[in-house]
Amino acid sequence: MYTQSFNVPDGAGKTVPLAPSTEDPALQAAFDARIDADGRIEPQDWMPEAYRKTLVRQISQHAHSEIVGMLPEGNWISRAPSLKRKAILIAKVQDEGGHGLYLYSAAETLGTSRDQMLEGLHSGRAKYSSIFNYPTLTWADVGVIGWLVDGAAIMNQVPLCRCSYGPYARAMVRVCKEESFHQRQGYEALLVMMQGTAEQREMVQDAVNRWWWKCLAMFGPPDADSPNSAQGMRWGIKRVSNDELRQKFVDATVPQARVLGVTLPDPDLKWNEERQHYDYGQIDWNEFWETVNGNGPCNKERLATRVKAHNEGQWVRDAALAYAEKQKARSIKEAA
Repeated sequence: MYTQSFNVPDGAGKTVPLAPSTEDPALQAAFDARIDADGRIEPQDWMPEAYRKTLVRQISQHAHSEIVGMLPEGNWISRAPSLKRKAILIAKVQDEGGHGLYLYSAAETLGTSRDQMLEGLHSGRAKYSSIFNYPTLTWADVGVIGWLVDGAAIMNQVPLCRCSYGPYARAMVRVCKEESFHQRQGYEALLVMMQGTAEQREMVQDAVNRWWWKCLAMFGPPDADSPNSAQGMRWGIKRVSNDELRQKFVDATVPQARVLGVTLPDPDLKWNEERQHYDYGQIDWNEFWETVNGNGPCNKERLATRVKAHNEGQWVRDAALAYAEKQKARSIKEAA
């Protein structure tokens, strides 16, 4: 639904003045020229250290979000209402794990290790999407996560397929295709519920009420309050601003809600004929920042679960490394 005909032009990022650089002037000039020509930067290419650090931060946070994002839905695998829904949810959670692995691999091409990134996550220093710090109270939450949360993710991620850093852009092509499936299955699950009992319809509406504003906040703070957006757009890492993406998401979602038969919980939501967009109300940014800073409903629970899973899986990693060493020794012996 979101990826079809999604053709948002780049924002005004290329008009952002170049930041002062202490790098080699010739190398910096060649890098800037490639960025201005909409070229791709590959791992073996020279890049400014600030560009590298920005990519490591963004890609690792994206990877962490995929891995932590498995937890709210994984909690419902054993409680899915049918074998069909259980199979779909298992496949979806498995996809999210794969997305994390693609992205960790992309970040590793920038010279950071998987262990470093995971240590940042497990220590609480590294961030991940605030949306995954809320509880999934009912089965309808799983559908709403597919429809709204994954829909917002796709809206944010499709432009990343044109990111200036090659490994990240290529990883995002597959991620977006799979996220499109996730969004569609969530919407279909809600359609089925909305054709069911009054209690099911109330359950869906309650889930929409609880997740709508959190999904709007997923795109990040307003452009004026987003410290990294301008430089990210100047480098071609980010293609469309937070506010532009948020508006695109609202415009795409309102008609879907109408078909679904739910009411979006915003009394200020209305079509603006002059702007040719929907107007919407104020987001609670205090709640957003509280959650980002570790004080959301499930921050501690999510992090503790992730650390526990990592520690309990140590024996698997040790066994895999031991097997790899054994195979390497055997290959050397046979070659001799």
